[in-house]
Amino acid sequence: MSFMSNRTIEMTEPLYDYLLDVSLREPDVMKRLRDATESMPDSVMQISPEQGQFMALLIKLMGARTCLEIGTFTGYSALAVALALPGDGRLVACDISDEFTRVGKPFWQEAGVTARIDLRLGPALETLDHMIAVENQTGQFDFAFIDADKTNYAAYVDRCHTLVRPGGLIAVDNVLWSGSVIDNTKNTPDTVAIRALNRALKTDARFDLSLLPISDGLTLLRRL
Repeated sequence: MSFMSNRTIEMTEPLYDYLLDVSLREPDVMKRLRDATESMPDSVMQISPEQGQFMALLIKLMGARTCLEIGTFTGYSALAVALALPGDGRLVACDISDEFTRVGKPFWQEAGVTARIDLRLGPALETLDHMIAVENQTGQFDFAFIDADKTNYAAYVDRCHTLVRPGGLIAVDNVLWSGSVIDNTKNTPDTVAIRALNRALKTDARFDLSLLPISDGLTLLRRL
């Protein structure tokens, strides 16, 4: 008897291990950066390896050359994207922490992608606004990844709408927020912000939309 499902399958630990075993093609340098991050107190902020591989595939499918990242942490997602870019590709990576981003720099160097990554330290909204108002970067990016402070997610989506070209893609991380989005007893500012964004994006006519249950939930927005 064959079985088919009309809904997303539950990802148990054994099934997740199988998924990684048969599909993950993680370069050693990325694995070692992930391992280096795992021992840190805030390691949960790092994206999963299968999500990094998925985003790299999107970059290659799009033929993306210019990418934007809001929230870099220790640089795993930046490394995944930079490795997927062509030699003359560019990733503008925005983060507020020199301490965290410093962890990834030796791995970027080892992977030979340092020249592709333009790391900008400071409040991301200020960086993005400067890119729009001063650097004339409107519509210059093929792909953007948002994985920073959740209370500013809506503002980041707005700025990315300006910076990403029509037909470009915006990926928004943590949109399922470990299931807290459906738990009415969870009302932290981050949870409330993500709930509000998810509801708003459903009817946002600026984008095509798909919310994928990969890792902690990833929304893909194609800019119209």
